[in-house]
Amino acid sequence: MQSFVYKSLRKADTYVFLRAAEAFDALPPALASTLGPFSFVIEVELSPERKLAREDVVAVMANLADRGFHLQMPPVPDTVDEA
Repeated sequence: MQSFVYKSLRKADTYVFLRAAEAFDALPPALASTLGPFSFVIEVELSPERKLAREDVVAVMANLADRGFHLQMPPVPDTVDEA
């Protein structure tokens, strides 16, 4: 499955995977206005065998098939218990 990855220029470490190039109409309007504008990062072929750095590739593919997009949020920082 082909995917086009764009980074949000408003929210650091936030990426949108799209099923088609520049298919931002797949995004809900509120999400598009909150995160946009976007900058193209990479075109990537996804398959169940492919590893992604921070996302489950099967979940990304399912979201692309169902919704036309997948949102990758910034990683949650580790919290340290202070005793």
